[in-house]
Amino acid sequence: MFRSDTDLLESLTAELSQQLKDYEDQALLEMIRPNLASQFAQDAPELAKFREVIAQNDSMDDREFLRLFREFIPTTNYEAYRPFIAKFFATPCKEADVKNMFAPGLPYFFAMSSMTSGKSVKTFPRYRPPPHLLQNPLYLALPPSEGTTLSPASMRYSQILTIDCEDGQSKQVTVCSLSIGFLRMAMNWDAEHDSERLDLWLPGQTDPYAISLVKSYRAFFVLNALFALADRRVTIIRFFFANVFVIFLQYIEDEWSLLVDCIEKGIIPDVENLGHLRAPLEKLFKPNPLRAAELREIGPPGIQGWAVRVWPHLERFFGITGGPAATAVSKACQLTHVLGPSISTQATGYGSTEGSMALPYHKGDPNTDYKVIFLDVVTEFLDVRSNEPSERHELVAGGHYEPVLTTRNGLWRYRIGDVVAVKGFAPDDGLPVINYLHRREGGLVMAFGTTCTESQLTNAIVSAAKRWIGQIIDFTIVGDDRDTPITYGYLIEIGGEIGKEARMATQQTFEDLMAANDEFRTAFWQGRARKPTIRLLEKGTFAEYRQQKCNRTNVSISQVKVPVVLSDPTFKEWLLQQVINEL
Repeated sequence: MFRSDTDLLESLTAELSQQLKDYEDQALLEMIRPNLASQFAQDAPELAKFREVIAQNDSMDDREFLRLFREFIPTTNYEAYRPFIAKFFATPCKEADVKNMFAPGLPYFFAMSSMTSGKSVKTFPRYRPPPHLLQNPLYLALPPSEGTTLSPASMRYSQILTIDCEDGQSKQVTVCSLSIGFLRMAMNWDAEHDSERLDLWLPGQTDPYAISLVKSYRAFFVLNALFALADRRVTIIRFFFANVFVIFLQYIEDEWSLLVDCIEKGIIPDVENLGHLRAPLEKLFKPNPLRAAELREIGPPGIQGWAVRVWPHLERFFGITGGPAATAVSKACQLTHVLGPSISTQATGYGSTEGSMALPYHKGDPNTDYKVIFLDVVTEFLDVRSNEPSERHELVAGGHYEPVLTTRNGLWRYRIGDVVAVKGFAPDDGLPVINYLHRREGGLVMAFGTTCTESQLTNAIVSAAKRWIGQIIDFTIVGDDRDTPITYGYLIEIGGEIGKEARMATQQTFEDLMAANDEFRTAFWQGRARKPTIRLLEKGTFAEYRQQKCNRTNVSISQVKVPVVLSDPTFKEWLLQQVINEL
């Protein structure tokens, strides 16, 4: 049966259900059969019962093997993998101690989690995928484009691990963000020889390699803006998060005169901490008075469709536009205004550091609809009401589930803590199409014993921004305990002028939360909850937050996330010091 508002199926036919089950089983076998010989699979206590039943079955077919997997492998979390991962960080690290730890061979890099929860960093080994998968969009760090692509990428890494190999050589393994690890893997760029690539300028990119090594947050974006503005051939803009592009536009607006003057004269501006990177950038940047004159005539960001005037061949914007980034995409906000109505936007996909689960579904909304895929992971789904696992062919349209991943890189039924909604099933192959909702345990548990979800909290402030506040650059939420009972305290940074009746936003946010969450509504009427609060932060606060996060963790500059709910007490204290007003 088809849904009335889309081409998706509400349920699967018997034929599609069987086809999907067969497809899933084959993908699962391709991942777990090779990893069964790994050190983790052979030694982890969590897999002890599975090893026992496997040992008792000398000859078993694939169907029986998968039945035992589903019956005897429990769901796992990071703590099961932590002692095995720690062996890679030992000094010295011997190849014999870490070879085949999670998958065959040695990992190419370690991917760092984004640490939005404020907890300690998690690292996950990533092994080189089979050659036939490297050209899949899932792994393409530099998607093809007919023109040039504006896609700021920082090559910063946390550390380099050294593995002493049995042949007397050593292997360097970089600890970095997932996207940078993919880029280094695709281009065979080891961190050891970064200094030898300073004169490199990749075809099809607006930014030379040297910019990717800049450590200062401001300098990184100012230099990316300089080279991008100088190039009118841009066809694609690609940012990991859409609201980071809004911050990028702020830098362009603030430094407009400087940037245009530098383009005219072929000068690299005097930005901080460039050091040895200045010389190669000066060599690559040439005077362009005609382009500077064109830019002066257009002016800084402000007019609708500004981006198309600056880059007349622009076709599409890629970036995560859901969750907290939705504040940058709403019609009242700067992204849509600057791009104009002719430029389509879409997400790059849905996934996490642990694995990539889905790609945009182009027959739906490519910003929020994702079609589950089999390449990097096989995803099972826990029903959030019962915590019982459901395979793809058992899902119910409209149901809410937590993805559980079994991956090529050696994770076994790993819980990632997200909640997704199944929108329906693709009519051609029956694969589920999902929407990301929120983190399962991402909200603040208040004194009244309930939690509004991240999606409820985000939707409330996005709605209030559209009607009353204006453009929100970024926001986060802390527990506001200045009065009793504790409540949700929104900390927001706005761009441009604030709405004349912005104080109405608090009431609307409150009403939206009351309508969205039954427990919150009950707690309020019982006197155990109070209205949320909204406080404004100094301009540039979240840019500074990202800079501090980069300095603290060495995570990629372009991928630092501002959490919907902030739990880090140090950052909470610092953000509260940036408050300039309250609605």
